[in-house]
Amino acid sequence: MSRSSLVALSWTAAALTAGILLHIDRVPFWASASALVCVAWRFAAEFRLVRLPNQWAKVAVALLLITAVAVQFRTLNGLAAGTALLVVMASIKLLETHAVRDRQVVVGASLFLLLAACLDRQTLLRAPLYLLHVWICCTALASIGPRAGSLNMRAAAVLAGRTLLLAVPLAVLLFLFFPRMGGGFWVLPQSEAAVTGLGEEMSPGSISTLGESDDPAFRVHFDGAPPPPEELYWRGPVLHDFDGYTWRRSPGQLYVAPKVEFLGKPYRYTVRLEPSSRNWWFALDTVTQSPHRRVVLTYDGQLLSRDPVTRVTTYDAESYTQTRSDGPIPVLARRYGTRLPEGRNRRSVALAKEMRAAVSSDAEYVGAVLALFRGGGFEYTLTPPLLDLDSVDDFLFNTRLGFCGHYASAFVTLMRAADVPSRVVTGYHGGEWNPIRKYFLVRQSSAHAWAEVWLDGRGWTRVDPTAVVAPERLRRGLRDVLPESQSAQERVIRSVPWIADMRMRWDALNDWWNERVVRFDMRTQFDLLRWLGVKEPDWRQLGWILAGSLIAWLLVITWHVGRALRATPSDRLARAYMRLCAKLARAGAPRAAHEGPLDYAASVSSRRPDIAAAARELLNTYADLRYGNALADSARAPAIASFERAVSRFRA
Repeated sequence: MSRSSLVALSWTAAALTAGILLHIDRVPFWASASALVCVAWRFAAEFRLVRLPNQWAKVAVALLLITAVAVQFRTLNGLAAGTALLVVMASIKLLETHAVRDRQVVVGASLFLLLAACLDRQTLLRAPLYLLHVWICCTALASIGPRAGSLNMRAAAVLAGRTLLLAVPLAVLLFLFFPRMGGGFWVLPQSEAAVTGLGEEMSPGSISTLGESDDPAFRVHFDGAPPPPEELYWRGPVLHDFDGYTWRRSPGQLYVAPKVEFLGKPYRYTVRLEPSSRNWWFALDTVTQSPHRRVVLTYDGQLLSRDPVTRVTTYDAESYTQTRSDGPIPVLARRYGTRLPEGRNRRSVALAKEMRAAVSSDAEYVGAVLALFRGGGFEYTLTPPLLDLDSVDDFLFNTRLGFCGHYASAFVTLMRAADVPSRVVTGYHGGEWNPIRKYFLVRQSSAHAWAEVWLDGRGWTRVDPTAVVAPERLRRGLRDVLPESQSAQERVIRSVPWIADMRMRWDALNDWWNERVVRFDMRTQFDLLRWLGVKEPDWRQLGWILAGSLIAWLLVITWHVGRALRATPSDRLARAYMRLCAKLARAGAPRAAHEGPLDYAASVSSRRPDIAAAARELLNTYADLRYGNALADSARAPAIASFERAVSRFRA
């Protein structure tokens, strides 16, 4: 095993291993484990500890792993399945790396694994990992290139690093000025993605589980002053169907939404939504229109995307926090908004009818139910006792302990039992203000549920029964009202000011990364051109700037290469030797490619005895100067100069 072969194998295996580790939390465990076993197997075979599998064994293993990927994902298409397939196939290819081309194929597969990772996740935390993988892959290419025999592991790494540094300006220029296409250029199907956030149904316990999660749901930048905290209701799935225990969405329901009159001032803002694999887009209640052509503003005011949110999604929206509808409620809306399951929660239904008979209007009835929650001994908690199948009866008359989902469910049930159209709305409330970049960070722990009732002359009106039971929950947030809902780690972070500040700064840096790098699009390019002084930017100016920048970069690279060549000392001894060989060739004694100076001297003696003595002396002198170590550095230069003069005087 030669040193150069070991260096090439080491860097090739490092490139593949780094690519596998980038996806270790995405691909199945067995795929990563199989690939790492292949890497270890290849090294063991290099040191002759084991034998490599024969051709038929490799084919059998490849077919087995391909079948396993197909069974796991039920397809070989898509980013997740394709990545897993590439991981196992590249590792099998490593087992047969003998020639340079084999190693190049493995490094190429590693670069495709890097591309797949970039398509999957573009977070700031992973950017250094991607840069490290690029450097490892370039080092692997250097170790198997034309100069591989003269490079050790450190020299290959230094060469790759220097090359990447020279390429950084080109990468920046292409990022800034290469024309961006509208829409998503890379659109690949996702699978096995994690599902987080609100769902299509709400049962006791669902939102309390989210209340324990500190994961970000989305971030919101307002154009101008934001609304007051009590108006920060972020609308999500609207639930219409109730079976006595669980509320669900009703995709089959459809009616023409009543005309809405927007009151007050509009709020314009930008939402940066985290991946959830759901179809919900969240907006401040009430949004005026859909922010995207593939997102529908439904009859009940929610934004429903045609595609699941599988990556960070940014959109602009406009909302009013005050609305009114003067017309009557649609017939279907009243029918859907007053349905209750037969024979369920009978005590609650009886209570609702009794309370409604005691007041003269729906608005007064709403106030009476809120008064019941306020003074009826109800308490807010994230750890309520389990409820019976008639959950509303059990909650109102027995436990009286619950969180927002319990109160919204009970309130809407009481409304519907009194023939008041109502529905449950889920979403988020509030947000954590980031003073560094001036945006709201809405976490999963801010998940919330409230109610909407139809009041004549006002239309659909938001009523939040949690506000009368635990008003501090809405003003200060869940973490401040219920400190026990936080994990030990979260309590430590919030109790130490400098840790909390660093956390806020890190989140602000992530927000900047998503806005300025991940979301860098055509509009941002034109904004950059305006900042550079182009009054009316278009594709032509962008092309000219890109072309000029590329020419400037090429000139700098040319200067750098020329400077490096000039800095390399010329080999005077080799040039003098080549002149001597040329003279001898013209004299009828050409040198064969395999002949060294001493063998060449013997060949000249047999062909031209008349010049043998002079030629032998010159060739012996060259051999001493080239391969001998007798001369000190101070005497070497004069000896080479003397040899050059002797070659010039030589006549064949």
